[in-house]
Amino acid sequence: MTDVLTKEQRHKNMKNIRGKDTRIEVILRKALWNKGYRYRKNYKKLPGSPDIALTKYKIAIFCDGEFFHGKDWEKLELKLKNSNNSEFWIKKISRNMERDDEINKKLNYEGWTVIRFWGEDIKKYTDECVKTVEEAIFDVIICDNDEG
Repeated sequence: MTDVLTKEQRHKNMKNIRGKDTRIEVILRKALWNKGYRYRKNYKKLPGSPDIALTKYKIAIFCDGEFFHGKDWEKLELKLKNSNNSEFWIKKISRNMERDDEINKKLNYEGWTVIRFWGEDIKKYTDECVKTVEEAIFDVIICDNDEG
């Protein structure tokens, strides 16, 4: 599958992809803020700099884009094999998925709960994402009460 954009158009498109304050992050942050939850953005004190860190509860939240983090990897990998620069993209996305797994393990080891949401889920099911976070908060509170 050849690219329908020129090299310059593709460059401009890729250059504008943000790493911080993406639309999906802002949607989830606003929803959490409106529920009264306070957080840190892109918390650099933790591995992977979580997009949202609820430090009070030790919950790290990542808002992952489907393409760059390999959602439905088997299907995506097949598509990529027939595309321009397929070797680069397969290697890049595979490494992103490995890194995500390494970060999850490091954070879990440090006692953090890790939640990862796909961008489309945040856009379509924001309330359910917030409920997932609230359930994790509830679990943390219950565990703390059991230990105390």
